[in-house]
Amino acid sequence: MANFVGVLDGAGDVWGVRIPDLPGCFGGGATAEDAIADAISAARDWAEHRAAKGLALPIRRDVSALLALGEVDVAAGEAAVLVPLLLDSGRTVRANLSLDAALLEAIDDAAKLRGLTRSAFIASAAREKILAEV
Repeated sequence: MANFVGVLDGAGDVWGVRIPDLPGCFGGGATAEDAIADAISAARDWAEHRAAKGLALPIRRDVSALLALGEVDVAAGEAAVLVPLLLDSGRTVRANLSLDAALLEAIDDAAKLRGLTRSAFIASAAREKILAEV
């Protein structure tokens, strides 16, 4: 997982996050948290689109570099936030997990309701949990 620096700006019910190292990639929402979540999703879409064209991700700059270059206008109320980017490698690996039988049954039921396989459901839940911890 890579972290890109996003620039958070907003007030009231209008918030936005732009990601300087991913040109044209931004997120928005009614709260700062919503804008960051939208930026995380946008970064993944941006990177997947670029990968589909056979292009590499740009080099990530750290917060101090972006501050030095004036990419974050702290005086105007902007703040630097980390935007995690978790991309699939395209290679699946078999894993053996041990779960309580009742939990496994609940996972299977939830996966079926969503039209997913058990593996797809667990991968999706893990991805959500990983990104929520950032």
